[in-house]
Amino acid sequence: MNKPATKQIEVQIMGQSYLLACPVGGESALLDAVERVDTAMCRIRDAGKVKARDRIAVLASLNLAFELSQKEAEFQASSFAQTEAALPSAEPGSFDNDPLDPQTQSRVDELMRRLDQTLDKDGRLI
Repeated sequence: MNKPATKQIEVQIMGQSYLLACPVGGESALLDAVERVDTAMCRIRDAGKVKARDRIAVLASLNLAFELSQKEAEFQASSFAQTEAALPSAEPGSFDNDPLDPQTQSRVDELMRRLDQTLDKDGRLI
């Protein structure tokens, strides 16, 4: 089984360099994710209430996960409303709602894989 081609990208998050593995062609998505994490962490740091990098990282990840959860709920509600409108005779609960669309699930899986790879190196978040 062939492993997908990957390359290493050096990024900066809250002023610290990280070398991340990235699938070829996924650089833009990874850089977007890095920008979101950096922005979230810097916002928490700049608020001045939390100084420890690990706590900032945890709070930023919780904030981002909460935002993702809200967007998923909005998407599901929108999908449900569209499905109901398209199938007026469908009985409630007669179709399967996936919690994530395939593209979002793929992105979440890839981010989790990268996070696991990064944390696996030394077992530390930051």
